This record gives sequence, C-alpha cells and structure tokens, in this order.
Amino acid sequence: MADRDEDIPRDAKIVKALLKSMGVEDYEPRVVQQFLELWYRYVVDVLSDSQVYSEHAGKVAIDSDDIKLAIQSKVNFSFSQPPPREDLLELARNRNKIPLPKIVPGPGIPLPNEQDTLINPNYQLAITRKLAEQALEETEEDEDEEMADPDPEPNPEPNPNSTKEHHDTEMPQSRTTPLRVSFPLGDKRPR
Repeated sequence: MADRDEDIPRDAKIVKALLKSMGVEDYEPRVVQQFLELWYRYVVDVLSDSQVYSEHAGKVAIDSDDIKLAIQSKVNFSFSQPPPREDLLELARNRNKIPLPKIVPGPGIPLPNEQDTLINPNYQLAITRKLAEQALEETEEDEDEEMADPDPEPNPEPNPNSTKEHHDTEMPQSRTTPLRVSFPLGDKRPR
C-alpha cells in the first residue's frame, strides 16, 4: 500500500489526508478524483474572475485584492442561507389554511382531481396573435384552393414531409393577448 501512495499526485494525497482528518475511512477511489475535479474547477473559476477584475481595474497582474473579490463574489452567488424559521412557519400556516380538495368516492382507488395532480400540464406556450392569424390565413387559402380543384383525389393520404399545418380551431378576435396552448406531460393513450 505504501507503493500505491507514492505513485499518486501530491494533490490526491492532500485530498486523502483531508478525508482522513474528517474521519472518513472508507470511500470509493473515484471520490478522490471527484474532489480534485471540483477543486480544480473552483480554482480556475476564481482565477478567471480575478483576471477579469484585474483587467477592469487596469492592472498589469492579478493581486490578492482581485482574488479576494472573486472569492467573495463566488460565496455571495453560490451559497445562500435558508429563510428564517419564523418565515417558513408563517408560510406553512398560510398554506395549510387552504383545505385539500374533496375526493369524489367511486370505484377503485380514490384519486384527486386531475388539476390537483403532478401530471397536470405544467407549462404553456404563448403563440402571438400575428403568427396565429397568419396560420389561419394559410388554412383559408388552402381551403379555397381545394374548392377550386375540379377533380379532388379520393381519400388522399397525408404527407409526413408536408410543412403546412392545418388548423381546425377558430381563432379568438382579441389581438392584445397571446394564444396559450397547454400540453399534458403524461401518456394518455387508451390501453
């Protein structure tokens, strides 16, 4: 084992010594490499920020003040304190005042309403009116062309490579608000 310790780099020996000083005796060998990667990435980030601060100040070289400023900015933006316990308790009290939705009894396992579940759509796409109106105009033009065609094909198959989309929905008249479209995340195919 002494031979293996001589072959490893000095930084890895320091990480092993730190782990041993903290009482960690048993760990995977790759933990040392993970700590070294984290260590090197942190040092590179701090030094690159220090260089930017030094260049901004018009200095020729990085000094200790630049490094201190870079470390302080990393600490300010990387680590945040949790809110005070009193604030969390107040938030919990306010949230718990709202009663849970009633579950309608029925056959099988009683489940909450779909809007109260985590599989409910959790995002919306905002489509501007201008784009939606252009799509509606394209659809109307396509319909006009189909009506002008004297000999339509019986049951034409859809072309998967087609770039035009057909919209069968009627567009609202308001031009100030965007059209919102939601998509469910869960798989809702019948079984």
